[in-house]
Amino acid sequence: MTDLFGSAPEPGRRREAAADETRRPLADRLRPQTLGEVVGQEHLTGPAGALTRMLSSGSLGSTIFWGPPGTGKTTVARLMAREVDFAFEQISAIFSGVADLKKVFESARLRRSNGRQTLLFVDEIHRFNRAQQDSFLPVLEDGTVVLVGATTENPSFELNAALLSRARVLTFKAHDAESLEQLLGRAEAIEAKLLPLDEEARAVLVRMADGDGRAILTLAEEVWRAAKPGETIDAETLQRIVQRRAPVYDKGQDGHYNLISALHKSVRGSDPDAALYYLCRMLDAGEDPLYLGRRLVRMASEDIGLADPQALVIASAAKDAYDYLGSPEGELALAQATVYLASAPKSNAVYVAYKAAMRAAKENGSLLPPRHILNAPTKLMKEEGYGDGYAYDHDAPGAFSGQDYFPEGLGRQRFYEPTNRGAEARIGQRLAEWDDIRRRRGG
Repeated sequence: MTDLFGSAPEPGRRREAAADETRRPLADRLRPQTLGEVVGQEHLTGPAGALTRMLSSGSLGSTIFWGPPGTGKTTVARLMAREVDFAFEQISAIFSGVADLKKVFESARLRRSNGRQTLLFVDEIHRFNRAQQDSFLPVLEDGTVVLVGATTENPSFELNAALLSRARVLTFKAHDAESLEQLLGRAEAIEAKLLPLDEEARAVLVRMADGDGRAILTLAEEVWRAAKPGETIDAETLQRIVQRRAPVYDKGQDGHYNLISALHKSVRGSDPDAALYYLCRMLDAGEDPLYLGRRLVRMASEDIGLADPQALVIASAAKDAYDYLGSPEGELALAQATVYLASAPKSNAVYVAYKAAMRAAKENGSLLPPRHILNAPTKLMKEEGYGDGYAYDHDAPGAFSGQDYFPEGLGRQRFYEPTNRGAEARIGQRLAEWDDIRRRRGG
């Protein structure tokens, strides 16, 4: 092809241009050129998608893109600007401060005065502090920029309410096996060759990507680089070639809270297999085992309680065993406790009773206990009636006097309602007997 002056590029330059093209990362070469080419986000970019509908109106509103890495957030933002002919500005919250934002805003104002709007894409927007996030509010309100912020963390926790009220949150989904296969197919088409993997190895490669489109293309490049002429790589060889990809997990953010919630609810739901799976997911991602041990102790009290009093003993022993043994031996104790807790009878009666008693304690002030259960170490206290009428329970039939221990102004309360599960059934039977004794004694 000739340039404007009619001369064709020299053969050497054509070869250099072709070489430059192949040197670009595969993920960059496969970057979609239209929204219709975006894979895995059909709920946003398909014919009836939320973004498609927004763009069909010819105008854009500020938006927060929330989703895991490698799902196309940056690419979609670029394509949005192209669709409506907005200038595209991109900054990263990791490398930018208030001074950088001011420069971007000034450029956008100048551009707007010349009749063109600006789409400002802010990657990792959750990294901005509260004051920096507040700096966006005036330019969003007066239309200086249309903001598209990208975050891998839950916007409800990480972004100011004022900023969220001015932007729509759109959720990007992690790629599933089908969309990852689509990306591999496109990669094979652009490279004009098939991945040298057998069926099992290809499935393993898809799983290694962990829902990340960019990751699977990077892994595919590694395979092509490592493969010998005519070789078909099996799953075991693939593991050696690409090693393994670290799971997407941030111990201070959503991945951490999602998995600990899944572990806790699997234990509560008496599913030892699911509970063990989530325990291993967190250990594999590098979670602190002692944190998991502490959470197991909490589950033993909150969800099992007196239905199986041994659960708390086992959970505490597992935490201590890990503390004593360390890795990798100590993890087995945590696994044992997890299976035990998930298999144990469940009761939250103590948990419910504790919350009710705490509420009563806060709402009723500093009520004095009844005088008959107060000690009287001085003559004055004896004259005031401290200790009068106290019944020593060990001297009563069945070692139960049935007397009232609540403050007079509060009256007798019932916080603890035992279930009919496990050991708690026996406790419930004993409490019922005591209630019967109290009724017969007029208590």
